[in-house]
Amino acid sequence: MIITDWVHVLAGAFILISLALGTWVHPYWYFFTAFVGANLFQYGFSKFCPLALTLKKLGVPETRPVHYCQK
Repeated sequence: MIITDWVHVLAGAFILISLALGTWVHPYWYFFTAFVGANLFQYGFSKFCPLALTLKKLGVPETRPVHYCQK
């Protein structure tokens, strides 16, 4: 998986987990949901994402490898 795949997976997981915590633990967890949504929104315009920078430093590839079919 590449960086953008991981960003989408982790953002979706954070949103679902924070919604569950906001429902069953405390409503303040909805602020975390709003934070993740706002970060995704600004990423669409600025292409700046702290999670993507962290994943890049951890060595996650930015592009998919090219596979050539040989006959």
